Amino acid sequence: MSTASTRRILLASLIGTSVEFYDFYVYATAAALVFGPLFFPASDPGVQMIASYASFGLAFFARPLGAALFGHFGDRLGRKSTLVASLMLMGGSTVAIAFLPTYAQIGWIAPLLLCILRFGQGLGLGGEWGGASLLAVENAPEGQENRWGMFPPLGAPIGFIAANGFFLLLGAALTPAQFTAWGWRLPFLASAVLVVLGLWVRLKLTETPAFREAAAHDALPPVPIAELFRHHLRATLAGTGAVIACFALFYLTTAFALSYGTTTLGHSRQAFLGIEIGAILFLALGVIISCTLADRTGARPMLRWGFLGCAVSGLLMGPMLGATSLWIVFAWLALSLFAMGFAYGPLGGWLPSLFDAGVRYTGVSIAFNLGGILGGALAPIAAQKLAEAGGLNLVGIYLIGAALLSLGGLALLKPAH
Repeated sequence: MSTASTRRILLASLIGTSVEFYDFYVYATAAALVFGPLFFPASDPGVQMIASYASFGLAFFARPLGAALFGHFGDRLGRKSTLVASLMLMGGSTVAIAFLPTYAQIGWIAPLLLCILRFGQGLGLGGEWGGASLLAVENAPEGQENRWGMFPPLGAPIGFIAANGFFLLLGAALTPAQFTAWGWRLPFLASAVLVVLGLWVRLKLTETPAFREAAAHDALPPVPIAELFRHHLRATLAGTGAVIACFALFYLTTAFALSYGTTTLGHSRQAFLGIEIGAILFLALGVIISCTLADRTGARPMLRWGFLGCAVSGLLMGPMLGATSLWIVFAWLALSLFAMGFAYGPLGGWLPSLFDAGVRYTGVSIAFNLGGILGGALAPIAAQKLAEAGGLNLVGIYLIGAALLSLGGLALLKPAH
C-alpha cells in the first residue's frame, strides 16, 4: 500500500469520528448552556435542564437503529458507500439545528423539531464509528491493528477541542445576550465545513480488503443482524458491556461537569471550558499510549486498566470535582479522561476482532451504540438527579457501577479475545 493511500485511509477514519464528536459535543454543550430556556421553558431550572438532557439522550436511542440500518448496508454493499451516507445524514441534521426557531417563536413545534433533528443525528452516528473503525483496521498491516484502530477514537478529543474551542471563542467575542440570541447557532452551522471535507476524503477511497474477500467467497449473509444474534450473541454482549465505561466517563467529565461546575459550583463558563480543553489532551494521550501498547500485549489488558481507572475516577469525584479550586477540578478531569483513553482507544482494534467480516460492520456498530445507551444516554440525567439527591459522591458510585459492568463485559469472552 502506498504512503498516499495509507494517509487517505487514516485521515478518512479520523475525520468522520472527529465530525461525530464535534456534532455530538456541540449539542451536549448547547444542551448544558442554552437549550433549556430556549426550547424547554419551565419555572424550575432543574426541570429545564433535565428536559434539555433528555433531548441529548434521544440520539443514543436512535443510534442502535442507525447501527442496524447502516450495519446492514455496510455488510452487504460495502464500507465506503455506507460511510458516505452516514456522514451526510449526521452532518445534515447538525447543520439544520442552526436554523431552528425557538419555543418563544413557534411554541411546542420548536422542541419537536429539535428532537427530530437530534434523532437524525443519532441515526447517522449509529453507522459512523463502527464503519470508521473497520476502514482503519481492515486495511491495517498484520500486527498493527490497534495502532491503526486508534485513529477513529482520536476523533473524540479532536472533535471535543473543536467544539469547546468554538464555544470558548464565542464566549470571549459575544455578550451573554448575543450568545443566547444567535451565537449558539454558529458551531452547528460550522459543521458543514467538516462534513464537506469528510466527504471529499471518503469519496476517494476504495473498498477494504476484508470486505472484498468476504464478497468473493460469498460470505456476506443476506440479513447480517439475524446472523449476528444467531452466532455472535456472546461477542455482542461482551462488546456492549465493554463500551459502557468509556461513554459514562466521557459524558460525566464533559457535559455534566460543565453544567454542574458553572451552575451549582459557580465557576465561570469561560474558565471551565478552558480547563476542559486542557484536560481533553490527556484523553488523546491515553488513546495513543494504550493503543501502542495493545499491539504488544493485546487490547484486553489495556481496556482492563481503563475500567479500573474509571472506578478510581468515581471514588475521587466528590472531593475533587466538588472542590473550590479549579486546579483540583482540572486534575480530576485530566485523570478521568486519561483513564478513558485506556477504556476507549483499544476498542477501535478490539471490537472488530470479535466478529467475522460478513457481520463485522453490524456487530461493531450494534455493540458500540447499545453500550452508548447504557453508558452515555442516561449518564447526564442520572448524574443530575443523583447530585441533587445526595451530591457528587452518589454520581461517583454511578461511575464505579459503569466500570464494573465493563469489566463484566470483558469477562464474558475467552482470553483469546
